[in-house]
Amino acid sequence: MIKRFRGLAPTSIRRKLMLAMVVCVLVPASLTLIVYNSLTQQAVKKQAIANVEDSLMLVHGSVSNRLKSMLNIANYIQINSGLRSYFKLVASGNDEGSEYDKFTEWNRVLEQLDSLTAAGEKSYVTVLLSNGSYFMNYSVSDYNPLNLLKTPWFEHLKELNGVESYWIGPEPTAYNYDKFDHPYQISVARTLRLDGTGIYGYVVVTMMEDQLHQIYGDLSADQKVLLLDEKGVVISSADPKQVGTVFPYADADGARTSTSIRTIGGQKHLVSQHDVLFTGWRLVLVQPYQDAIVNISSIFNRVFIFQLILFVLFALLFIALIRAFTKPLVRLGKVTSAVQRGNLLVRSGVRGNDEIGRLGLLFDQMLDRVQDMISEISETQARKRRAELNMLQAQIHPHFLFNVLNSIRMKVMRRGDPDSAQMIGSLSILLRMTISRHEDEISLHEEIDLVSHYVGLMNMRQKAEVALVTDIAPEAFYIGVPRFVLQPIVENAIIHGLKKRDGEIRIRAKVEAGFVRLSIEDNGQGMAEAERLRVLGKLRNGEAAGRETAGGNFSGIGLENVAERMRLLFGEAFRADVFSCRGAGTVIEMHIPLREGLRDVSGDAGG
Repeated sequence: MIKRFRGLAPTSIRRKLMLAMVVCVLVPASLTLIVYNSLTQQAVKKQAIANVEDSLMLVHGSVSNRLKSMLNIANYIQINSGLRSYFKLVASGNDEGSEYDKFTEWNRVLEQLDSLTAAGEKSYVTVLLSNGSYFMNYSVSDYNPLNLLKTPWFEHLKELNGVESYWIGPEPTAYNYDKFDHPYQISVARTLRLDGTGIYGYVVVTMMEDQLHQIYGDLSADQKVLLLDEKGVVISSADPKQVGTVFPYADADGARTSTSIRTIGGQKHLVSQHDVLFTGWRLVLVQPYQDAIVNISSIFNRVFIFQLILFVLFALLFIALIRAFTKPLVRLGKVTSAVQRGNLLVRSGVRGNDEIGRLGLLFDQMLDRVQDMISEISETQARKRRAELNMLQAQIHPHFLFNVLNSIRMKVMRRGDPDSAQMIGSLSILLRMTISRHEDEISLHEEIDLVSHYVGLMNMRQKAEVALVTDIAPEAFYIGVPRFVLQPIVENAIIHGLKKRDGEIRIRAKVEAGFVRLSIEDNGQGMAEAERLRVLGKLRNGEAAGRETAGGNFSGIGLENVAERMRLLFGEAFRADVFSCRGAGTVIEMHIPLREGLRDVSGDAGG
């Protein structure tokens, strides 16, 4: 199959470039159109959703204001101290006074109820007391307030607490004056309670449902708004036939604001909803999806056609220009084939001010460089071999030195001088650790072994005897530390702490939570507070105390160098302290953080 495709492939460089041009133009163009179409659909969808949500928010503001006006009336009656006091007296039967006074007070309350709805939309306000008395801003001939006791929702009012409201709707209009022109009504009810829990009255505010759906008329003809209760029942709609029916396309438990695309009657519709928080109801706006995107889609379609025309023009122009580049490319192809066969002397001779001319020039220069690089590589390989030989010779010298020292130690031991033999052996070990080891980090037990040899050499060198005592927890033996991290501290203790006299140096290591506490303690003369602070500053900040010099020391490593190497290895988690007072010795304590592998080891050892 592959051979068949190769047989169909063009052999001319010109035809290959033209084929590549067609592929390079058509494939990106097709992908661009596909991506553009996808992005356009998403952009159109987002814009349509944004438009629908903006329209719904406008309606939501107006509807919320209408419903809030009903709550404001109920709030006024429930909070007004004068009305509350009067209603309590009437409900309890304690409204004593002349008939004229009762009538005057009664008339004052009715005027207040009338004033509540005088400036705004018409609402029916009813105050029904527990003794059967009632006050309202309408005539009894329109509606008898005692009929409220027979409504199916009235018993639910007794379950309300404080300023809780009970929203009712939709209901067939019960008021005779508006019954024929306004088929449905919406109400909100609250209870009037004593200071305890007793109910002495009820407040019911009612408005006609069409006062809400008149707001929807400001929208475009293809947008329909519904007001639903928590069960999805239509409370208000511009179409009276929909009131009281269930709208099944809203999200029952969705977010406060959401928009989705639903299929209604075989056609896609945008369904946007927004909660009316204080009622528990939802406003839903429904609009056919095609009507929502028709204006936006036309703009994107015109842009799409314009881009398509540009792609076609670009392809024709590219075909015309490609012929001008084929001749020098054919020449470069032939030269490349000659170089592949091993002819490094051939040159293309292609020159020009364009990319192909520069390519021919650079290609010829590359062939010239190849000859130079062959010579350079040969010379480099020879130097590398010589360097490796020198390194091998350099490794021979330390081994020769160790072998000679070992031979001297054996000869001294045969002559019956074990102390000198031991001194030579310790010196050999120290030199081996100093010269031969290439590791920057060794285990703690190796460092302690090195220090023990160093103390042995110092004891032989001076008349005083320094005892080295170690108290190392088994799990601390294998923590990694820099080489010669203890030796400078021990050397400092021998020279400056013990003053080259008899004494004891104790090294302790204990694994604690997340770190190893490593301390070096001597029973020497100690130091004053000012001197202790200088040494502490050296360990913590790298400040030079200037007390010792590297010239007479074994390793030439100062205390500040020890602290710096520990910080390089363990980071800022490393900490060092100095404890000392005059005549009581000195303790240098280091807190070395445990790394992950050592945490496991110490955990196993501790368990």
